[in-house]
Amino acid sequence: MAVTKDLNGRLYRIVEELVRQGVTLEQARREFEKQYIVSTLKSNAGNFSRSARHLGVHRNTLRNKLGSLGIEAGEYAASGRTSSRRQH
Repeated sequence: MAVTKDLNGRLYRIVEELVRQGVTLEQARREFEKQYIVSTLKSNAGNFSRSARHLGVHRNTLRNKLGSLGIEAGEYAASGRTSSRRQH
């Protein structure tokens, strides 16, 4: 319960700042979603299936989100590995 209260307090301060700066709800939602997905990809070494599972979405939904948000998934692959897509 304390974690939720702390998170709510931090989010409240962030939201207040964004409102003061004139950031729209759409801009804030898009940036939050992008940062959340990037963080999840990093914590899963770029693994799509694990990242999608942690996000609670299908991996195809995640792939579509990456495209719409302009995120390059290969940047988050484990060291020494490349994206699961073949380069031609």
